[in-house]
Amino acid sequence: MKRRTLLLLGSAAAATVGGAILLTPDRTDPPVSTIMPLAFPGLAARLADAARIEVVRHDGTLTVLRQDATWVLPDRAGYPARPERVREVLVGLTELRLTEPRTANPDLLERLGVEDPTRPGATSSLLRVLDARGAPIAELIVGRRRMRVQGNVPETVHVRRPGEAQAWLAEGRLPVDADPNLWIDRDIANIPRERVRAAEVNRAAEGTLVLRRGADADAPLAVVEPAETPELDEISLDEVARAFEFLTFLEVRREAEMPGEWLGEASFELTDNLRIAVAARKEGDDLWVRLSAAGDEEAARLNARWRGWAYQVGQWKEKAFLPRLEDLAKQAR
Repeated sequence: MKRRTLLLLGSAAAATVGGAILLTPDRTDPPVSTIMPLAFPGLAARLADAARIEVVRHDGTLTVLRQDATWVLPDRAGYPARPERVREVLVGLTELRLTEPRTANPDLLERLGVEDPTRPGATSSLLRVLDARGAPIAELIVGRRRMRVQGNVPETVHVRRPGEAQAWLAEGRLPVDADPNLWIDRDIANIPRERVRAAEVNRAAEGTLVLRRGADADAPLAVVEPAETPELDEISLDEVARAFEFLTFLEVRREAEMPGEWLGEASFELTDNLRIAVAARKEGDDLWVRLSAAGDEEAARLNARWRGWAYQVGQWKEKAFLPRLEDLAKQAR
């Protein structure tokens, strides 16, 4: 009897506790991400129609256009934009969350950097994503970022919707840059000096200059044609070998629009069955080059990047790509 009574009391207690759990409200706070609304709900699906990105500032507009599966910069001769930069912006818009309403006073918007971006001297940027018909998919005025003082604190930025007075503090990474150079990959090549085995240089109205390494893999480049040369400078010879190391461009144009007067051409022989031809023109002090590769798979990868483009490179590269014999001579001290 005592055992039966204990079982009944235990069952009643369990039922009471269970009922209390069901009837007591859940006071656990939901995750922060479900509290803060997305700035653009459902944007990810609509971005399939994105055809144009604009960053509008008081001093100009940066435009990025979609051509098939590639995003390009029309102000840089249609050169491809960095895919990761485009992805950062579009994903940033889809993940941006409005955390706190800030001022709606038009006189205070400048403090947050979300004033009218077309006003002279404004620091704000208008980010627009448009479809092929020019209709906006997403628009946002982007202002000052809040600096992070801890590594685990998410990035925040002040934003405002065009046509609305209310400014917001938003959480998320949204890089908005109006400098086109930050949207493109300016690297042309990075081929170690040790791979350059020989070079044949033909400048306009000048004789042929041939440089070659000795049989030893570590041997430096040496002039083999012409046979008679002045005393040569080892550093200048090494600069020819470094012609393709950390090579970047300053400006880019379509190959057919390569400016300047004809300067000459050079052919470089490298290891692993690779040859690189350089054609150069000069416009004032600006050096422009056109590159093409021959060989195996490496050459195909390089040509996929270079084909159809002319690059303005640093003036100092003239003595690496198209050196004269006097450029290689040791200078009197």
